Amino acid sequence: MPEVVKCKDLNFRDFQFAQTMIFAIEEINNRSDILPGISIGYNIFDSCGSITLSIKSAMTLMKGQEEEQSNISCKKQNTVHAIIGESASTPTIAISSTTGPFHIPVISHFATCACLSNRNEFPAFFRTIPSDYYQSRALAQLVRQFGWTWVGAIRSDNDYGNNGMATFVQVAQQEGVCIEYSEAFSRNEPRDKILALVEVIKKSLSKVVVSFTYHLDMAVLLKELSLQNITGLQWIGSESWITDKYLASGDGFKVLGGAIGFSIPNAEILGLKEFLLKVHPSDSPGNTFLKEFWETVFKCTLPNKNETDVINPCSGSEDLGEIKNQFTDVSDLQISNNVYKAVYAIAYSLHHLFSCKNYDTRPDNMTCANQTSIQSWQVSQSLQTVNFTTANGESVYFDKNGDPAGIYELVNWHWSKDGGTEFITIGYYDASLPKGQEFKMNNKSMVWAGNQKLVPKSVCSESCPPGTRKAVQKGKPVCCFDCLPCAEGEISNQTDAIDCIKCPIEYWSNKKRSQCVFKEIEFLQFTEIMGILLVILSLLGIFLTIIIATIFYYYRHTPVVKANNSELSFLLLFSLALCFLCSLTFIGQPSEWSCKLRHTSFGITFVLCISCVLGKTIVVLMAFRATLPGNNLMKLFGQTQQRLSVFILTLAQIIICAVWLISSPPIPIQNMKYYKEKIILECHVGSDVAFYAVLGYIGGLSLLCFVLAFLARKLPDNFNEAKYITFSMLIFCAVWITFIPAYISSPGKFTVAVEIFAILASSYSLLFCIFSPKCYIILLQPEKNTKKHLMGKTP
Repeated sequence: MPEVVKCKDLNFRDFQFAQTMIFAIEEINNRSDILPGISIGYNIFDSCGSITLSIKSAMTLMKGQEEEQSNISCKKQNTVHAIIGESASTPTIAISSTTGPFHIPVISHFATCACLSNRNEFPAFFRTIPSDYYQSRALAQLVRQFGWTWVGAIRSDNDYGNNGMATFVQVAQQEGVCIEYSEAFSRNEPRDKILALVEVIKKSLSKVVVSFTYHLDMAVLLKELSLQNITGLQWIGSESWITDKYLASGDGFKVLGGAIGFSIPNAEILGLKEFLLKVHPSDSPGNTFLKEFWETVFKCTLPNKNETDVINPCSGSEDLGEIKNQFTDVSDLQISNNVYKAVYAIAYSLHHLFSCKNYDTRPDNMTCANQTSIQSWQVSQSLQTVNFTTANGESVYFDKNGDPAGIYELVNWHWSKDGGTEFITIGYYDASLPKGQEFKMNNKSMVWAGNQKLVPKSVCSESCPPGTRKAVQKGKPVCCFDCLPCAEGEISNQTDAIDCIKCPIEYWSNKKRSQCVFKEIEFLQFTEIMGILLVILSLLGIFLTIIIATIFYYYRHTPVVKANNSELSFLLLFSLALCFLCSLTFIGQPSEWSCKLRHTSFGITFVLCISCVLGKTIVVLMAFRATLPGNNLMKLFGQTQQRLSVFILTLAQIIICAVWLISSPPIPIQNMKYYKEKIILECHVGSDVAFYAVLGYIGGLSLLCFVLAFLARKLPDNFNEAKYITFSMLIFCAVWITFIPAYISSPGKFTVAVEIFAILASSYSLLFCIFSPKCYIILLQPEKNTKKHLMGKTP
């Protein structure tokens, strides 16, 4: 058979709760405005936190008889109208489950388990302490507010700890907090299990421990932590132990110093201190708890009437005013005030029942009570509507689940000047406020673990800076991650970004990948080195062309200039000057007019140039054919025909360009395909057909000119111009054949540079190959600038 459960040791804190209940009852009985002419009685049982003793006490109260009167019939009418208790959730659940079917209201001052708010299971349960539904969420938000994402969690292995921690873990995960470990324990377990829990705490990486434990369980754990000198951890406590001065005394501060947690708002109960200091065993002979308390505090023995030989008897003159312990300390009356409010709530509910006169106006069709036969369900129903204000201005009411408002104080353990622990209120939490506004911190400084002034860090991985994103480490919680840099064109502009944001099409990421910036605009500019060099080459070509034209004009009457049609030579020089000039239109930011001008001017000037060269080549061929007897070819291709051929060939290109400009002209575009990080400003040709027609026409004329010049290159003459035309056209064709792949493969502004280079190279080839030999003779070998020499008649 199991042994009978017996209580051991007296808990001064719980004894203060019991005396507070007696104080409140006597205060109500002495008042005339509440229950006039009616006195409230009470029975107090000590359950020692045991479920078995709690149920036994509840059964005794339900039967309305003393414990030793177990032989009395249960048919006796109930005499208990309400039960105040327990100081823990698990025994309270046992009591409420036992009394629930009989609708006997149970009001707890300290049971916070959210499970007790279930009206289906506990229809007559009430409490004056907020539900852990609010506290668990407040703890999770508190942890996240200080930036702790990697925490350990311990709990009492009972309904209070298990339910409270389950809610905390759920909300913490929603807040982005990860739990490194979650361990449950009980003070009744073997020491080996407590030591195993301590080992888990020692080996963990988290610097923050959330403790949802009963204060008696915490005392057992604190003892082992102190023995192993485990300090420096930031403890987050539930309301059960966070203001327990027993835990804060001795070595408690060394281990738990700087702890923070939520407590019930403190209150002042007028007259309670005087009442507690005046209690005496002689005034309450039936109060066995007071007798045990007296003997424990003063370390003496109160003799019974039948006892004569008592060792160290109490004198009866002992003074509680000289004693400092949890019973006499009224500086923290959070829970005692809950007992006080519970007694008054029962008194007001009875008062409402007795003062009821109108049956129809009572809520839920409540019937008025008869003073001689009050039913427990009537008291329970009346409690649901109670709403009063205490002497210190605190409003007391119950919601539909029997819970009060979720209001807490946030306290911090400080080391006081007198060498003790001081609980400093550093903020408040009101669950009734809108989301995000529940916390209200005051300006008081905080002390952290190890007496530090800076908030400790407790993260599995350091925060990812802007420009990176979080990548969860395989097999680990989401709080353990690597920081990966954003890809090109993507940014993250906040800390701990989950994903990188792609920049808009006209933007690109900066080097730090922290913001989108305008893409670099690229086009061939006049001010850059490459642009300057090309401009110099173009201007140099124009300058050389003008010099050659001047020389030719000055020596226009000499045989070298007259040979092979000087008029075509001047026209060719003019067209070459235009070719050098049109290359400048390819430099600078493209616009509508520049795009139209650069392609059409290029096409027309080059056709004019090639037409002149073609005309000169035909003239050479005709001239040698004309020396044959009876040949009149030169008459068929005289000056007029030469001008007409140049005009017709050039007009054809002008018509092609006109159709091009009318149908689908070149336009400036932003090319974002070639470079991801740049925008290339370039000219789109518009109509590909027209563009290739212009190039094809130039290529056809060039090829024809090359073939004719090649055929005339070996004609007998001291100055056969066809040889130089052949060489110039060979270079011309080679430049434009190599231009095609270079043009296609060159990126960005280099495409334009290649095109300009091709224009300049081909123009320079014509200028030097055709005109430099003539200038050489004119300037350096004037003796050869004679008709006889050119006709080959000199020896």
